[in-house]
Amino acid sequence: MAEPLTAVGGGGFGLKESKLLKGVFAVAGIMFTLVIYGLLQEKIMRVPYGPNKEYFRYSLFLVFCNRLTTSAVSACSLVASKKTLDPVAPVYKYGLVSITNILTTTCQYEALKYVSFPVQTLAKCAKMIPVMIWGTVIMQKKYRGLDYLWAVLVTVGCSIFILYPVKALLLPLASGDISPYNKGRESTLWGVSLMLGYLGFDGFTSTFQDKLFKGYNMEIHNQIFYTTLCSCVLSFTGLIIQGHLLAATDFAFRHSDCFFDIALLSTVATGSQFFISYTIRTFGALTFATIMTTRQLVSILLSCLWFSHPLSSAQWLGAVIVFGSLYAKSFFRNIGQKPLPPDNVQNKASSESKDNP
Repeated sequence: MAEPLTAVGGGGFGLKESKLLKGVFAVAGIMFTLVIYGLLQEKIMRVPYGPNKEYFRYSLFLVFCNRLTTSAVSACSLVASKKTLDPVAPVYKYGLVSITNILTTTCQYEALKYVSFPVQTLAKCAKMIPVMIWGTVIMQKKYRGLDYLWAVLVTVGCSIFILYPVKALLLPLASGDISPYNKGRESTLWGVSLMLGYLGFDGFTSTFQDKLFKGYNMEIHNQIFYTTLCSCVLSFTGLIIQGHLLAATDFAFRHSDCFFDIALLSTVATGSQFFISYTIRTFGALTFATIMTTRQLVSILLSCLWFSHPLSSAQWLGAVIVFGSLYAKSFFRNIGQKPLPPDNVQNKASSESKDNP
């Protein structure tokens, strides 16, 4: 009688060990890919290349490279898993999502010319506000009072962080901001405007995508493939119209380190898609949200160390308010929440993975 009990105990230990290993894999994957992605964003857009100190100015080219890599990997994944490459939804719906997605990513890259990565990353935490607004307008969703409380706290924390930077007189004591676009103030009006554009477009993209693809039994790689493929076509067209395609390509080939940075940026951006999808499917959206909050905090700290961004005491307070609110939100959502059926987890994975690059 003892042997079966021992076997059951051993099996339980093996199950816990397996889940622990999966958790380590998911956390390490998301942290590695997205932290590297964040550092590379800042390096490419704010650090000069070559002896002549030339700056890379073609943010749409980064969007094109990222989407090209992701669409190619998604296509290979669909072929390898013997799933159909045919579009599940009408192609124009993928195209509509792609337009707002390109605008979102372009605003994100362009904002780095005028605000530091810590400011950009913390401001992105306020995306719940436009998501709630668009959810109410487009999907007629209703939110709890607690949701509005977290939104207000995050907004207050972000506002403190943006409005109370280190005073200009103290900047020479650190290496300071090296961006050629900054005119003495870290948080310029144009930079903040671009971040507001990012938040608005991103919130609209998430809600619009839910509405457009509702009712389709869509595999996540199919959605990613066609959305990113449309983004490739649109961003390529934009580069041709702007006359930036040849200029960006020439810059990358003249500066091999920039070429390597762009290639690595596209690789980790694509890799993060896999880890985000894997984490949500294996552990759920709440665990994913906690990991993403931690990733944002780590990214800000690394950026401050790597690029020597000085933070004021008020900015530290703002960061504590924002991340404290996000962790509390995840904790309270976890209380009393029932596990989702497999089909809903699939849909949740498709929805939550929009937080990726």
